[in-house]
Amino acid sequence: MKTNKMINSFIINGVLAIICLCWTVPTIGLLISSFRDRIDINRTGWWTVFPHKDWVSVEKIKPGPEVDRNQPMTFEGITATFEELSKGIETNDLRIKWIGNRRVGYLDVQKYGWTTATNFSLENYKQVLAGDDYTATLADGSTVTERGDNMTSAFLNSLAVAIPATVIPISLAAFAAYGFAWMKFPARKMLFALVVALLVVPLQIALVPILRDYVRLDLNGTFLAVWLAHTGFGLPLATYLLFNYMSELPRDILEAAFVDGASHFTIFTKLILPLSVPALASFAIFQFLWVWNDYLVALIFIGASPTNQLLTQRLAEIVGSRGQDWHLLTAGAFITMLLPLAVFFGLQRFFVRGLLAGSVKG
Repeated sequence: MKTNKMINSFIINGVLAIICLCWTVPTIGLLISSFRDRIDINRTGWWTVFPHKDWVSVEKIKPGPEVDRNQPMTFEGITATFEELSKGIETNDLRIKWIGNRRVGYLDVQKYGWTTATNFSLENYKQVLAGDDYTATLADGSTVTERGDNMTSAFLNSLAVAIPATVIPISLAAFAAYGFAWMKFPARKMLFALVVALLVVPLQIALVPILRDYVRLDLNGTFLAVWLAHTGFGLPLATYLLFNYMSELPRDILEAAFVDGASHFTIFTKLILPLSVPALASFAIFQFLWVWNDYLVALIFIGASPTNQLLTQRLAEIVGSRGQDWHLLTAGAFITMLLPLAVFFGLQRFFVRGLLAGSVKG
């Protein structure tokens, strides 16, 4: 039995390690790519930052204007056409390859050996966050001036949406869950069943009716519209999770507080809320990640106005306009991941306890 336990433990831990690796490797690749320049990221994969064998540039030869690039050219004792040099010609442990186009290119003399692609910089993040003009050097040595993508305002807009859209439903759901769990009033069970039934209502069904109401109330295009939408669709799940947790709290503590003359509000603020921190933190993670990564609700209720765009909208716009610029896309994608990762790791100690809230009786 001891041997079987060890084998089972090894299999389970091995499977979990593989799953964690599959989830972590893309994130590591995204992080590494966000610090590489546009030439490296288009030429080689992110894994080349680790030691590996490859052709390493040892000399660059710039042909003079007297060299006719339309005829066979002779360099380092090798005569070849432009097409042959573009593919690369190998001799012993050296390779000569033409980099760039026929007019402004150059010859790269390379040697095969161990190397690492560790040319890191913060230039990608400056281009994505600052929004200023920047000059990029292409593989053929030419330069091009482009306009950066200002994601700073979009980041602040996402904060302005995500924080209230997380705090408001948690606050309302905490009051509602306490009422359903510890207060007696007519039709309590029927109302709670109605709240649970709202969990099955898909968001997409309500978008058009809500949009019509927002247009009549002149709320469309404002952050308040997004706050209300996320609050309405986050309340049922928040109320259900918090009810399961609060209903399992020791009754003796509340009865002692009632005997001492405490009101429901005092019990709720002084006892229930401190004891419900795991459940509150667990739902806060879910709600914050959902709102932060939301694209559909923001697009419908805020629109495409540059001044009110959220990070998801801005990133989608960059993908449409700069789909070939992977160095900017990876930097922009990692910026959108930073705050959710910080929230998750900051509240992860409450996460499991909150998920198991109310699941065990006894």
